[in-house]
Amino acid sequence: MKKLLTALVMAASSAAAGAQDTTAVAGSVPIDRIVAVVGKEPLLWSHVLEAMNRRANGQPLPTDSAEFRLQAQQILTQLVNEELLVQKAVEEKVEVSEADISATVEKQLNRIQAQYKTDEEFREDLSRSGFGTPEEYRKWFSDQQRRSALQERYIAKLRQEQKLPAAPVTDADIAKYFEENRAQMPRRPSTVSFRQVIITVQPSPAARRAALAKADSLIAELRAGGDFEKIAKRESMDPNSKDIGGDLGWLRRGNLVPEFERMMVVLPPGRVSPPVETTYGIHIMRVDRVQLAEFKVRQILLRPAIDSTDVARARAQADSVVMRWRAGASFDTLVARYHDPGEDKNIPTAFPRAQLPPPYVTAFEGKNVNDITDPFPIDDKARDVPKFVVAQLTAVGEEREPTLVDWKEQLREQLAQERAYLRLLARLREQTYVSVRL
Repeated sequence: MKKLLTALVMAASSAAAGAQDTTAVAGSVPIDRIVAVVGKEPLLWSHVLEAMNRRANGQPLPTDSAEFRLQAQQILTQLVNEELLVQKAVEEKVEVSEADISATVEKQLNRIQAQYKTDEEFREDLSRSGFGTPEEYRKWFSDQQRRSALQERYIAKLRQEQKLPAAPVTDADIAKYFEENRAQMPRRPSTVSFRQVIITVQPSPAARRAALAKADSLIAELRAGGDFEKIAKRESMDPNSKDIGGDLGWLRRGNLVPEFERMMVVLPPGRVSPPVETTYGIHIMRVDRVQLAEFKVRQILLRPAIDSTDVARARAQADSVVMRWRAGASFDTLVARYHDPGEDKNIPTAFPRAQLPPPYVTAFEGKNVNDITDPFPIDDKARDVPKFVVAQLTAVGEEREPTLVDWKEQLREQLAQERAYLRLLARLREQTYVSVRL
């Protein structure tokens, strides 16, 4: 990292001539200096240059001194704000799980390293970015993730406790912002609204019994002292959490399948759950911690075996849904009997056609409002089998220019959040010593 910072200071010295005073006499190496102090924490000129370089994303830094100074001041303001939030989060004893940080960092490293053919290429590219070793990058990225998590959790804590500074936004504020930024507002795309019945392939009773028996044996092993993380790595069928010991991170109520959520809420921390059946399979859960209405959960997921007979049975059910729906059967009746409860049944708001998954684009082509599609398959993200969809268009919208009505509520929320954030920072500046020396 020192090599990177030295290079940045030297590369920026000519651009910053007249805009800052880090250059020394001719032939000497520019030196670092303190450009701000937040509380007792100094911020260095090299921190500003490093952040400018990251924002530039490989492009040259500005050569015009006025533009360079403006960008440096903007970056420094951002760094000061981040430091204010981090210090306040620490003061308020906001907790960040080091296990979560490590898991995120390892995923990032693995994802980056997978893009290179050899380990040598990976190390060379890290070196060009200023990192001597993967361990150096891991340390730097861990610190960035930790700081980011502290800021997010501190603001979430204030929001949860309703302590964010109030920032009302009037209709006049929204209209003014919209008019000032209308030219940058994208055209409203062609949209559709629809409702659907999604049929999931169900395992046979025999396969379900076999999976439950396997779950019971794993629970017995766990309750006899087995290591949850090791067993999850060995047995879990969830590709997203298997390799990290079944760790699902911090979960909140409201966006989980009902059966899983009910068990999560009542399960005492540290205790292994009985088998929990959902549309995703059979879960063995353990709640590790509870904090601010969030639950730190691990799971072992088992999926009953699925074969071609099960898929054919689901396709036949989809054909039955089409026939009954077109014959006048109630949508609510069909949903109650056939629909996967883990999937949305109504898409009532205008959904951009361009963002539809390809199977939906094909199914809706040439269809009019109230038309019912033939069954079509989509990927089951949890299993290597399809789901079958039967959908009905309920509205179609053509591409057009945006209006204030389209953006009103979104802009109200955006402006309210921005103003609350600025008021919070102003309050923190009043409570904390801040000296900007750039």
